[in-house]
Amino acid sequence: MSNMTAIEVKAFVPARDFALSKKFYQDLGFDLAWSSEDLAYLRHGNATFLLQNFYNKDHADNFMMHLLVEDVDSWWRHVQEQGLMATYDVKAEPPADRPWGLRDFVIIDPTGVLWRIGQNIAAPNQT
Repeated sequence: MSNMTAIEVKAFVPARDFALSKKFYQDLGFDLAWSSEDLAYLRHGNATFLLQNFYNKDHADNFMMHLLVEDVDSWWRHVQEQGLMATYDVKAEPPADRPWGLRDFVIIDPTGVLWRIGQNIAAPNQT
């Protein structure tokens, strides 16, 4: 019998300015676990991704990430307390309840990658 157990999956997130993006993600709350000139391994608990020193506008403009958290409002407060929008000249929208059963907010990183950070809630038509 074969063993097809998956251990993890990581996205390779593009960075137009690699150093700036590494700093942004650390300020967002990720730990820099490892880095070279071309790749950085970032994590927060069990959530991980690889930041790559690579940029293609078409690729970055269509790249999205989703981070599921326990308390989205705490994450939003952290974004505000860190002053990420002003420091990195990025856009963000405050948390809102979505009809598909998530409360989330949007933040766009310095490269243009859109992140949805959210938590599960009961959808309006569910109990």
